[in-house]
Amino acid sequence: MQLNVVNIKGKKTGRTIELPDEIFGIEPNEHVVYLAVKQFLAAQRQGTHKVKTRLEVKGSSRKLHKQKGTGGSRKGNIRNPLYKGGGTIFGPKPRDYDFKLNRKVKDLAKMSALSYKAKNDGIVVVEDIQLDAPKTKEAVEMLKALKLADKKTLLVLAEYNDNLHLSLRNLHHVESLVMADMNTYDIVNADVLLLSESAAKMFSEEEAVEA
Repeated sequence: MQLNVVNIKGKKTGRTIELPDEIFGIEPNEHVVYLAVKQFLAAQRQGTHKVKTRLEVKGSSRKLHKQKGTGGSRKGNIRNPLYKGGGTIFGPKPRDYDFKLNRKVKDLAKMSALSYKAKNDGIVVVEDIQLDAPKTKEAVEMLKALKLADKKTLLVLAEYNDNLHLSLRNLHHVESLVMADMNTYDIVNADVLLLSESAAKMFSEEEAVEA
């Protein structure tokens, strides 16, 4: 798949980038994308929920009354779960919600998500962006020129750019990350995948290395 490289003003530079069909042109597998997104969201859960059992709540351990002869039901102590302020039966305990996915499944999910974006014209390649200082105004102007001002955008860079990161962090609809940190959820969650020219070239380099 061949894409034109545009500059930060949205104009064509005359250069093109060839994105490998082995990554961007496969038949997407919806189920593995679902699994990868589910795993990512599950891993974000803190799992710190906790309730107290009858051993942990405050209250006397004295038996309320004798077992027999009262005409009433049998009772233990005031921490019984049936009483107000008593312990909780089978309540939540701290746990880890993460689950394992094989590397091949994760890779297929990421390629499927990229292929979805490619089929729906959701990928833009921009020349490497250089800012002299953090300027949110310049970042907004760039997004307007690229017609991405009102779209949820994922900017993928070849390497970390501090000025660019600081310029974009106040824009709620834009997220920037380096290519090594990109995952399936990030791709699916964005309307448009904005690749820097250097990051786009890395896809071809990775494919050449695997071949």
